[in-house]
Amino acid sequence: MDQDNTLEKVKKLRELTGVGFKDCKIAIDENNGDIEKSLEFLRKKGIAKANQKMERVAADGLVSISELENKFSILEVNSETDFVAKNDEFIKFVEEISELTLSKLGKIEDVLISKMKNNKSVKENLVLLISKIGEKITLRRSNFIESGQFVNFSYTHSAIKPNLGKIGVLLSFETNKKKNDIAEFGKQLSMHIAATSPLAIGKDDLSEKLLEKEKEIITEELKNSGKNIKIIDKIANGKLNKFISDNTLLNQEWVMEPKKKVKDVLKEVAGKDKIEIKKFIRFKVGEGI
Repeated sequence: MDQDNTLEKVKKLRELTGVGFKDCKIAIDENNGDIEKSLEFLRKKGIAKANQKMERVAADGLVSISELENKFSILEVNSETDFVAKNDEFIKFVEEISELTLSKLGKIEDVLISKMKNNKSVKENLVLLISKIGEKITLRRSNFIESGQFVNFSYTHSAIKPNLGKIGVLLSFETNKKKNDIAEFGKQLSMHIAATSPLAIGKDDLSEKLLEKEKEIITEELKNSGKNIKIIDKIANGKLNKFISDNTLLNQEWVMEPKKKVKDVLKEVAGKDKIEIKKFIRFKVGEGI
């Protein structure tokens, strides 16, 4: 195989894979100029590189929301750095997978085996992207809100493009009002959720185990601070009630007007009609990693 022909094949392999010149030249030489075999050779090499990178921590990245006819999906894809999260190739990858997430009803295991536009699976493209970019990249989590009888809204915070940012929120109401009539409130409440990160809609949605653990921590703190044993339980109950208010959406202070609680604003907006919060989902990039 002459040098010009070799260089052309190396160039083509680089365009197909994004891998460096030296690795592509080795692949072409090792496989007697066969592009398909060279691709397989590099994929195997890429998988080896990717596996080494998977030991690193990926706590940056993007949250992406996709929407179609009142159905919404939300997806978090992680990278190691914000630099990669702003990379055009990474962004395109996230956007395409986000559309697949909507079509697969938020089931990440189905997304991973789905074919992308280049006819390779999400898993295969993930490996290629890791090899090319040089960072650990993971599909961390996804979720979905159906249309049904509910009215749904979404919000993206720190958006670099529409529906693509660092915090994503999906919100679902059961209401007899039209979506246009509560659009402003839906957006505001979604923004509120992004800012305050509630754990649940109301007190009954908090697990007993969580509340017991919180009271135990509060009680121990009070004992260690030297408080009178006779009043510890009363103070602990007061602090627990504050914890519930701070962490349940309906009982939180409304960010737009802190003198009111969310449940008060909900009643005002509903008027004689019904508006009930049925579900919310909040993803923040890297949270808990």
